[in-house]
Amino acid sequence: MKFRTREEYHADLRAMRRNVFKNGKFIEDIVTDPDTRALVENESLTYDLLQDPRYAPILTAKSTLTGETVARWHTLMTCAEDLMMYGKLKKLHFHKTGICCAGVCTGWNTFNVLWSVTAEADAKYGTDYHKRLEAWVRDIESKTHKVGGALTDAKGDRAKKASQQNSPDFNVHVTEIRDDGIVVNGAKVMIANAAAFHEIICIPGTAYKENEKEFAVSFAVPRDAPGLTLVQAEGCEGRQGWDEMKYASMASYLLFENCFIPKEKVFMCGEWDFSGSIIARFTANYRAAIGSCMSGHGNVMVGAGALMARANGLSANVFREKFVDMEMINNLVYGLGLGAMLAGEKHPSGAFYADPTLAHANKYYLAKNYAELRRICQDIGGGVVENGCLPNYRDCTDPEMGPKIMKYIQGNSELSAETRARAARLCEWFTKGAGTMAFIHGGGSPDGARVVVRMNTPIEEYVQYAANIAGITEKVEDPAKK
Repeated sequence: MKFRTREEYHADLRAMRRNVFKNGKFIEDIVTDPDTRALVENESLTYDLLQDPRYAPILTAKSTLTGETVARWHTLMTCAEDLMMYGKLKKLHFHKTGICCAGVCTGWNTFNVLWSVTAEADAKYGTDYHKRLEAWVRDIESKTHKVGGALTDAKGDRAKKASQQNSPDFNVHVTEIRDDGIVVNGAKVMIANAAAFHEIICIPGTAYKENEKEFAVSFAVPRDAPGLTLVQAEGCEGRQGWDEMKYASMASYLLFENCFIPKEKVFMCGEWDFSGSIIARFTANYRAAIGSCMSGHGNVMVGAGALMARANGLSANVFREKFVDMEMINNLVYGLGLGAMLAGEKHPSGAFYADPTLAHANKYYLAKNYAELRRICQDIGGGVVENGCLPNYRDCTDPEMGPKIMKYIQGNSELSAETRARAARLCEWFTKGAGTMAFIHGGGSPDGARVVVRMNTPIEEYVQYAANIAGITEKVEDPAKK
């Protein structure tokens, strides 16, 4: 199969309707605009790697639908090994870019989750969602498209349910059902890299009740669909020289205003009783694989710390134990994620899902330890990597003042001042800048992860194990409340 190239991908983006808004304007060319070019470069790298046979074992796989070799992020995950390759693909991208490449992640997980849910809904209600989903997957598979997943709704007042909000638009919802499709309104927010996708596949952001069935909706939509506007979130893009990283991850707010979705791209419409299953299966896979993201991110942070130490004139061995501490964190979340994958189960539809308890435990430890990973990297680098402590590129290269500034930026006498400035800016980017990843609330809150683990902890079963070993024959229960 011929895979899409970087050039073809850029042509696709340029052919789209101008609906990406940033800094008071709709961006004319997201491929070259200073506010989005690093994002596009990030997602473009996948197409470069696809052309390189060295990465074929990770980036390609045989389609279960056609038998052809396709981009891996369009395939059905049917076993633990497939889930592990999901993680390895994410880790590879972090090693190459240092940052999230959502175009090979969230969309892939989203349609894999829908694969089983649509099969179950069809069996219960006689719908044909599964058939529609398969046709859609075959289509994106043949085009090597970048597809994102959109889960998070704006939510509004967190103390109220979707049906109690001042406006129903705080959660994406169906406002009209037609013979040929549906009309939706609302917003999906903080969706990583959405501006660089061909299509976006939306799923419910929480479990809904019967009186909230209009919110239980899932569909695929082209990034430039009429009625859809993307508002880019703030970042550190648009800078110059070594102040700007080559790659970026940027979140978008997706605003749906009477957006029409053709029937063939609707995969749920009112089946509220399956909305909880979507959340459970999405978070299980995502929170298992996010350990691959953080470990890949952390591996590069170790490298950045070593670069900074040497640019300061010190041996990296001086900080050897700190690097070990960083790698302990990296291996903890990577290994726990792999364990969740290996302990997973196969659904009758053919899809495979990670063990939820281990996956959510992974998310909790990842969120808890990410700050420590950043702290160590900053500690190794010294004051020059603190946010705002390094003069900007424009001043450092000024004809008159630049040489004077760079004289005092130099550290290691055998390396240039520019090398130290670049290493410092990278460490700053990782620890306090746009390279700081959403590992705290990305994919859900750590408190939410604890709830799942609490629900899945069978204390009474464990009590019986202990009682049997201790030889206790009495029934030992909690004392009655006084």
